[in-house]
This record gives sequence, C-alpha cells and structure tokens, in this order.
Amino acid sequence: MKSLVGFLHPSKSKPYLGVVFVQLGYAGMTILAKTALDKGMSQYVFVAYRQIVATLVFAPFAIIFDSFVCRKVRTKMTFSLFFKIVMLGLLEPVVDQNLFYAGMKLTTATFAAALCNVLPAFAFLMAWACRLEKVNILKRGSQAKIKGTIVTVGGAMIMTFITGPMLNLPWTKPYHPSASSSPSADSTNHQSPIKGSLMIAIGCISWSAFIILQAITLKWYPAELSLTALICLVGSIGDTGVALVMERGSPSAWALHLDTQLLAVVYGGVMCSGIAYYIQGVVMQTKGPVFVSAFNPLSLILVAIMSSFILSENMFLGRIIGAVAIIIGLYMVLWGKAKDQPSANMTSCEQQMGGSSQEFVGIDVGKEGSN
Repeated sequence: MKSLVGFLHPSKSKPYLGVVFVQLGYAGMTILAKTALDKGMSQYVFVAYRQIVATLVFAPFAIIFDSFVCRKVRTKMTFSLFFKIVMLGLLEPVVDQNLFYAGMKLTTATFAAALCNVLPAFAFLMAWACRLEKVNILKRGSQAKIKGTIVTVGGAMIMTFITGPMLNLPWTKPYHPSASSSPSADSTNHQSPIKGSLMIAIGCISWSAFIILQAITLKWYPAELSLTALICLVGSIGDTGVALVMERGSPSAWALHLDTQLLAVVYGGVMCSGIAYYIQGVVMQTKGPVFVSAFNPLSLILVAIMSSFILSENMFLGRIIGAVAIIIGLYMVLWGKAKDQPSANMTSCEQQMGGSSQEFVGIDVGKEGSN
C-alpha cells in the first residue's frame, strides 16, 4: 500500500505516464501509417516527410528553450559528440524506419508488429553489455528484470500469433470468413517473408542501439530538445537521400494528398519523431534505457484496443491472454528495477533550473530509481 501511495505521487508517476503516452502515440501511428501506405504512398517518402516535419516543428523550440531557459546545458560540440548525433540520426530515423516499412510490405503488418516486440530483449542485452543496466543474477531484482523481459516478449508473441475463440463484443463486427482473409489470399502479401523478416529484425536491432546510444549521448549532451532537433535534422537528410534513390524516376511519389496521408506525416513527425524522442530522453536520464524500452509491447495492446473500438475489429481470447502476460512482465521489470536501483540524481538542466526541463512537457521525473 505504501508503494502504491508513493507511485501516485506526481513526481514519481509522471515518468510512467510519459512512456505510456509515447506508446499511445506509436499505436496511433500504426493505424495512420497503415492507412496512408494502403492508399499508395511510398514508405520511403513517408519517412522522409515525417522527419522533415519533426525538424521544422522542434528546431525553433530547441533554439528558444535550450538557449534562453537552460543555457548552460548544451556542451561544446566535439567530433565524438557530432559522430554520436549522426549515428543517432541514422540508426532510428533512417535505418529502422525504412527497414520496418519495407519489411512490412514483404511480410504482413501483424508479423512486423510481432518482431518489433523483441525490442526490450535487445535493449536489455545491449544496456547490460554497455553497463547501463546493473544485473546480478543472485539478486531478486535482477532476476525479476530478466524474467519480466522474457514474459513481456512472450506475451507479445502470444497476442500476435495465438487467436483462440472470438469474443462477441457489442461494438465489433460479426466475423464472416471471406476470400480476403483466406490463406491463399493472405499468401499473396508474402512476397519474400525471409527477406522481410531480416529487414525487420535488423531494424529492431538498430532501434535498440538508438535507445542505448541516446542514453549515452545524453550524459555528454544533456539538452533533450536540442538533441531531438539534431536527430530529426540528420534523419531528414538521410531519409530524403534514401527516398530520392529508391523513388528515382518517379516524381509522382512525392505528391502528398490532403487526406490521411498528410495527417499521418504530421502526426508521425510531431508525435513519434519529435515528442517521443524528447520524452524518451527526459525519462531515461533517471530511469535508464531499459525502463523506456520495456513499455514497447504496450503499444500492441493499445493497437488492439483502438482497432476494436475505432475499426470495429474482432477481439480474440489469445489477445487478452497475451495482454495480461505483457502487463505482468512489465510489472516484473519495473519491480526489479525498483529493487536494484532505489535512488537517482536529477538531470543537469533540473539542477540548474529546478526541473524546468521536465516540466516543459509535464514530466517531473523527481528522485527515483536511476541507471
């Protein structure tokens, strides 16, 4: 009961609310991106536009906020720091996003979502190797983190691949087998499942490396907004180059229709390439990269719920069981981190400005468990 009261304190609950908000944003992006790509939009152009929007929106905020509100946070730009920022701009905005959407076209959206939920496992192993995550297998906290990661990934796999009986919810459509859902029709989408799976797997590894490198870079450059803007800028340049090469000879691919395509680009740029990077940076300053990545399978639950209500898609028992497993796994990881790391320091900007960096987006990470 005491721990529950402590969690409900605003300074301790906001990091959790922040990462849940990010996963909610990713869930919305999944639905919007699928709609835009189904209408014929090039995945390479979509990613390029998304990063350009993020850069245009967040660069002014970074200049104003980090220059006048938290002026002493930004450190001198060195070659090592510049290299880290370039790598950040390539790992997730360029490599991961382009490989993910390309791989999804060669497999299925469901299979792509399933593979992406191995992110917590990759991130945990990388953080362990880079000594960003303390692991002592003799301690209960570390055992809980390892087991929780396995349970979370397993729950995501169950939720994706095991359907079970259909739940007759009043707001969903009655299920009628059709040719479009038959194995023969579905197999036409599997143009190259091995190649697509490899693309998605490499994208997940790149995404995990991005989260770990972001945590490392923030120790040397603790200006979350400026780092977000620089990542998006590098991503814009890289993604535009990729799109120009992949869509060469097809200028019509750059046409942006004023419908769900535009909405997906703006939403993805602002929410998933801007706000998400920033919130991740703020939270991992005290909670660490494993804490941030552990919530990734939550987006699969949110997508299932949103699809059920918004798209009236059917809900199956397997999804419910998988969702419960994901929640249990998340609790085990968070409990383990609380046991292993009971204290933390504030970020540099917090120390200088009394927490203004976190309050800028309503996240006051306070003094909790840290890596």
